[in-house]
Amino acid sequence: KVHNEAGVTAELRAISPNALSLYEGGWGSTPSDKVYRKRGDASQPNPSELWLDLQMFSKQPLREQLSGLNLEYRILQLYSRDAGKREGKISFNVGQGTQDIGYRNDVDVLFDCLPAREATFHVLDENGQPTTAMFITRDNQARIYPSQAKRLAPDFAFHPQVYRADGESEKLPPGEYTIEYTRGPEYVAKTETVNLSGKKQTIAFKLERWIDPSKSGWWSGDHHIHAAGCAHYTKPSEGVHAPDMFRHCRGEDLKVGCNLTWGPCFDYQKQFFTGKDDKVSIWPYLLHYDVEVSGFGSHNSGHLVLLRLKEEIYPGGDSDKHWPTLCLNTLRWARKQGAVVGPAHSGWGLEANTDDLPNYIVPPFNGIGANEYIVDVTHEVPGPDGKPVRAVDFMSTVDTPSVWELNIWYHTLNVGFRTRASGETDFPCIYGERVGLGRSYVKLDGKLNYADWCEGIRNGRNYVSDGKSHLLDFRVNDAVMGENGSELKLAQPGTVHVTARVAARLNEKPDPAIKNRPYNQKPYWDIERARIGDTREVPVEVIVNGYPVAKQNMVADGKLQDIAFDVKVDRSSWVALRILPSSHTNPIWVLVGDKPVRASKRSAEWCLKGVDQCWSQKQKFIQADEMEQAKQDYEHARETYQKLLAECEAD
Repeated sequence: KVHNEAGVTAELRAISPNALSLYEGGWGSTPSDKVYRKRGDASQPNPSELWLDLQMFSKQPLREQLSGLNLEYRILQLYSRDAGKREGKISFNVGQGTQDIGYRNDVDVLFDCLPAREATFHVLDENGQPTTAMFITRDNQARIYPSQAKRLAPDFAFHPQVYRADGESEKLPPGEYTIEYTRGPEYVAKTETVNLSGKKQTIAFKLERWIDPSKSGWWSGDHHIHAAGCAHYTKPSEGVHAPDMFRHCRGEDLKVGCNLTWGPCFDYQKQFFTGKDDKVSIWPYLLHYDVEVSGFGSHNSGHLVLLRLKEEIYPGGDSDKHWPTLCLNTLRWARKQGAVVGPAHSGWGLEANTDDLPNYIVPPFNGIGANEYIVDVTHEVPGPDGKPVRAVDFMSTVDTPSVWELNIWYHTLNVGFRTRASGETDFPCIYGERVGLGRSYVKLDGKLNYADWCEGIRNGRNYVSDGKSHLLDFRVNDAVMGENGSELKLAQPGTVHVTARVAARLNEKPDPAIKNRPYNQKPYWDIERARIGDTREVPVEVIVNGYPVAKQNMVADGKLQDIAFDVKVDRSSWVALRILPSSHTNPIWVLVGDKPVRASKRSAEWCLKGVDQCWSQKQKFIQADEMEQAKQDYEHARETYQKLLAECEAD
C-alpha cells in the first residue's frame, strides 16, 4: 500500500540485504547488490543470510512507474532459497536521494517459507540413451527457475537456462510450468507444460535430433570459451571450474571445448593447464585448457588464440606481465612449440560502413581483432623442427559481424595466402547465451582427439557454422577440402565440378526480430538471416576469389541434400561454399598452369594500405626493446604486398 502524498511518478524499488546475489563480479547483479555491495567494502555477507530474491511486479495491468495518485497498491514478488522460518529486511525507495531515510522505509518481516519439491528430470537422447540437456523453466508468470540471483556454478546466473543430466533435478514449488529444452543447434527445441503437485515427481524429456555430423566423421568444437572473466563471477571463486564448463559443453552437444585462460583471473586459472585434455573429459566430449592473449602482452594489436600449447606461459616469468607486445613475437614462440594459432574475434577494429563483401574500404585497424594479422600473415616463422611454417594458421569467425571478418580473409586469400577459417563464440564475453554458438566442424579419419582436431583446423579440413546449417564433403572435381593441401591442378582454364552434401534447418515461420536486424547487431551469424523472403529456403553460393559465381536455393527443412555446380575457372583461384551468414567452408585452391593465386590487384592494394593504417594505430603499444623488430616485420609486409601487387594480373 503506497501513500504517495508527493505525487511521485518514479519507479518504486524494493531492495533487501537478504536479496544480494550469492556471487560478486560478472554481469549478473540485483538492485540490492547495487545499494548494499559498495565497492571496496571488505566485509562479506554471510551466505546463509542471502536467502531472498525479490522483484516488483510491473506487467499489465500495472506499469513500472508509480501513477502519482495519493494511494495505490503494488505487488512485490518474493522467492526463498530456503524452507522454514526466515526473517527478511525489505527497504523501499523511489530513486536518488530516497534510499537514505533510515528506518522510515525499512520493514522487518518474518516469513514461513514452504518447501519446494524435487522434480527429477528423465533425459533421453534420440537413441533412448541418458544424456545432458539444456532447460529453461518458467512459471505461469514467466519467472525463471531456479532464481538467477541464487545460482552458483554449474548454473550460471547470466543466462536463463540450466543444464541437467538424466536423473538430476530442480526444486520447484507446486504449480504450472513451461519448460523449454534442447541440446544445442543439432537438436530441435521443444516445450513441455507440466503441473507439479506438492509431491516428488519425475518429468520425462525425449530429445529430437535433426542432424548428426559426427556420424560422418565431422566433429564439432568451439575454440574460444572461458571459465573466468566477463560474465563469470570473481567470488566465491575466481571464475568457474572444469566440471562446470564441461557440463555446458555436453548440454550443447559440443564435442571439443577449448577453455582459454586469459587476463582476468589469469594467476588463478593458470593452474588448470596441463597440455592434455582435462580429466573431466569423457569421450567424445573433450575439454582442453589453452590460452588467449587478451588483457596482457600483445593484446592491443589483436587478441590471439593459442591452441595445442605444450608450455602455457611465455619464457621469462610465471604470469602475464612479461609477454611480448608485438603479436608476431608471441606467434614465433607459440609456433616453435607446435601450437595452432590465429586472431580472435577477427572483426573488431575492421569496421566498414557497408554490407558489400568484399569491399575495398580500408578499416580503422583500431581494435582487438585480426588487426596485426595483416602483417603477420605475410611471415613464416620457425616450426618445432626449425623449418619455416605459416605464422598464422586460422582466422576466427562467427562471433563478429560477417562482413568485417570475412572481408580481410577474402583479401588475403586473393593475394595467395592460405589462412583457414575456424568458428568461435568467445563465451561468455561476446556471447553469454551458450557455448558453441560459433563452431568448427572438423573432418577426422580416426578417433576424435584434441591434437588431430586442432591439426584439422590448421589444414582447413573444417567448415565454420552456427550449427544450424552444414556443408559436408566439399569437393572440386576430385580435390577434397583439407586433404593434400586442398589443391586441384588444371593444365589450362576450364570448368570444374563443385559438390557437397548440404543441410540447414529453419523454423517454418520467419523470426523478423533477427531477420531484419542490421548485420552488425547480434546475433551476427544465424541461419534466420539467410532466409529468402518469407520462404523456408536459403541460398547456397559458390565463392570464387571472394565473389559469388553460382547459387542454388535449398529448402531448410533439416534434410541432407546433394548439391552440385559447374563453375568456369579462368585463372588460379580459391573456391569455397557458403550459406551466409550461417556457414562457410574453407577454400580449395584451383591452380591453373601451376601458377599461384594472384586474383586481385585491388586486394593487394587494400592489404598494402592496411599495413600502414595498422602501424599508425599500433606502434604506440610496442615496447622499446621490440620496436626495431616491429619496424622490420611491418616493412617485410609492405614489401611482400608490393611484390604481390606487381604479380597480380586481374584488377
